Amino acid sequence: MNRTWKIGMKLLLLAGLGSMAQAEILDVEKQKLKFGFIKLTDCAPLVIAKEKGYFEEEGLAVELEAQSNWKVLLDRVINGELDGAHMLAGQPIAATVGFGTKADIVVSYSLDYNGNGITVDNALWEAMKKNDPSLAVPEPKHPISADSLVPVVEEYKTKGTPMKMGMVFPVSTHNYELRYWLAASGISPGFYTETDKAGVTDADVLLSVTPPPQMPATLEAGTIQAYCVGEPWNQQAVKMGIGVPVTTNYDIWKNNPEKVFGVTKGWTEENPNTWIAVTKALIRAGKWLDASPENRVEAAKILSRPEYVGADFEVIANSMTGTFEFNPGFKRPMPDFNVFFRYYASYPFYSDAVWFLTQMRRWGQLQEDKPDSWYDEMAKKIYRPDIYKRAAAELLDDVEFEPERFKDVSFTKKDFPETDGYKPATDEFIDGKTYDGKKPNEYIQSFKIKAP
Repeated sequence: MNRTWKIGMKLLLLAGLGSMAQAEILDVEKQKLKFGFIKLTDCAPLVIAKEKGYFEEEGLAVELEAQSNWKVLLDRVINGELDGAHMLAGQPIAATVGFGTKADIVVSYSLDYNGNGITVDNALWEAMKKNDPSLAVPEPKHPISADSLVPVVEEYKTKGTPMKMGMVFPVSTHNYELRYWLAASGISPGFYTETDKAGVTDADVLLSVTPPPQMPATLEAGTIQAYCVGEPWNQQAVKMGIGVPVTTNYDIWKNNPEKVFGVTKGWTEENPNTWIAVTKALIRAGKWLDASPENRVEAAKILSRPEYVGADFEVIANSMTGTFEFNPGFKRPMPDFNVFFRYYASYPFYSDAVWFLTQMRRWGQLQEDKPDSWYDEMAKKIYRPDIYKRAAAELLDDVEFEPERFKDVSFTKKDFPETDGYKPATDEFIDGKTYDGKKPNEYIQSFKIKAP
């Protein structure tokens, strides 16, 4: 069965449905596309969609281009130099609500769950072990809280030189996860105000921005004492012998959203079918990545190439193949450290967007209280599960009509959630708090450390 036959069959099946028939056939408006990414392992769905030919099968000629930092990446999407990009989950949300660069960025695809770690330098790790002897063993129990940091933070403050830690961007998951981890132990990471865009007001620890690939070198230079970053840059610190990852974001919030594929609203209005086609290719890539251990090994080899992540295969494979090395010789099994499709990881849940909005309010990036309805409205403005569902329906249809195309990875209805867009409430956080995306204000008020 070829594509022409399939289209003809669709027209027959959809006869009498008017404009719906035309919408079902993906005649892409723009074939040549350029997508941006940062050199992190969670750009994998974009890379795999290109390398396995999934974009090409949708009639798309995609160029992937590494970007120097998250701000440059976002600016280039907004000004049209990039058609779309691998983005921090918080970037489309912050842009839409006007924190930082104002723009309407929308999301039809979540790239992954988890994937980050918090690494401390060797001196800080030794101090943590001194304060908590249970850490001074070859394989300490995880998750590791920031409790053992409290005396060290006070010592730094007494000396007049606050401890410094790195994160990748003010609206990154890394910023919110690092803040969450510190605050769960009573350490204030500071607040944003109208006059303080650095977010260091009333801070016990000073957080600053460092691009992901520069994290290990910045730690080694002593500019920061710890950082939160995605892979492979925690594992790189272990390889270099300069630091110890003490926790992962899987342990801070189990199966948390990390990156998304973002495009401007204007681009989607000009290229509606292209948007669906891109989403289809990414869904295929995500499923392929989670389909087998062998696929993960192949993906790690591809990502190690200089045009993509450019780190050693062994470093990338540490996390991509289901383990995570916390210090030399201590590899903890973490099969869910990187999740691309399982647990409906690629679906753009409204509740994920709402969580980021709650953290923006908690830390002062949003200055005013908003009703619960506002959080729901914002989430539905940014996250577009309707596009994801259209892409999924197309894939299921493709599998039915052209099963030979799906020998590497196929789909059934069970691969896609039946949902109103909100996940059930969860308490799988390092502090045990319960998050219900439909009750954002109740969640915000549950924290002792929060902006006024």
